[in-house]
Amino acid sequence: MTKEKILEALGNVQEPDLGKDLVTLNMVQDIAIEGNEVSFTLVLTTPACPLKDMMKTACENAIKLLVNKEAIVKINFTANTTTRRTDPGQVLPKVKNIIAVVSGKGGVGKSTVAANLALALAKGGAAVGLMDADIYGPSVPIMFGVRGERPMMVDVGAEKPKIAPIEKFGIKLMSIGLLVDEKNAVVWRGPMASSAIRQFVTDVHWDELDYLVVDMPPGTGDIHLTLMQMVPVTGAVIVTTPQNVALADAKKGIAMFGQSQLKVPIIGLVENMSYFTPAELPENKYYIFGKDGGKFLADEYEIPFLGQIPLVQNICEGGDQGIPVLVGDDEITSKAFEGFAAQVVRSIAMRNANLSEEKITATV
Repeated sequence: MTKEKILEALGNVQEPDLGKDLVTLNMVQDIAIEGNEVSFTLVLTTPACPLKDMMKTACENAIKLLVNKEAIVKINFTANTTTRRTDPGQVLPKVKNIIAVVSGKGGVGKSTVAANLALALAKGGAAVGLMDADIYGPSVPIMFGVRGERPMMVDVGAEKPKIAPIEKFGIKLMSIGLLVDEKNAVVWRGPMASSAIRQFVTDVHWDELDYLVVDMPPGTGDIHLTLMQMVPVTGAVIVTTPQNVALADAKKGIAMFGQSQLKVPIIGLVENMSYFTPAELPENKYYIFGKDGGKFLADEYEIPFLGQIPLVQNICEGGDQGIPVLVGDDEITSKAFEGFAAQVVRSIAMRNANLSEEKITATV
């Protein structure tokens, strides 16, 4: 076995999403051969790559089939999270991807989706932050069990001190609910709310993150405009339920991102509360809010459909107890959220890769 033969064999293994082979994408590094043993490192586009096992099996098969059927293949994984950012000197310079989670109306479980998306990404090994931009109805402190905690200031060198996010379950958290007494209503006009969001961006020490998930307020308004124009958002995830009322409002959210002053790509649409599954009958599905409304809407607007999240009692109980469902042991819901997060990660990686190709083509 030689390095050249190993590379030639791995040149037949494609990255499923990007449509090119691993060698062309420069994903194979540090090949070492000793007797029948060959080891190398596979550099993924994200630590939370959902296709890791598939690529591992494909690499092993290619080497045994094309190089040495007795080969003992050892594959190490590392990740270099891709980004489409070209403005490292601007706001949030160390954050590679910013995901806005939005809904046309309240009550569709947007915050639950945002929280568990952040947790699923972190579970995959990514560095993740969650910004609760819902100034008037912050829910992160309750959902993560950090009510009453207050963030500290941290010295970041030459710059003025910044607010250090609270860390829980492996992700960094910031919410207006961590800065004001939850018994007091936040009665602010639009400019004040927008100012708070600016502070969450500029005065919080997010440091290095692969993904920053932003739980946006429901609807369309000042905070959306402020954040989208201030921050280079990678893309938006639209949350809806199957109901016609929710779908009608989701259309407004989709339309908002098509306006010229925003120009934020839509990663896709996820349908929450798709069906009810009782704990004692895990195989049963009851479509109490209608069926496949989110799928039909995604098809209508030709945007990716990211998955369906069931309505399960554990989701509500976990959020109220400060233990999000992805941290618990509910297998049905965990699989749904992990599948949804995998679709988000794949969509972002493909979008970043395509953008890079366009830039290369334009430069040439």
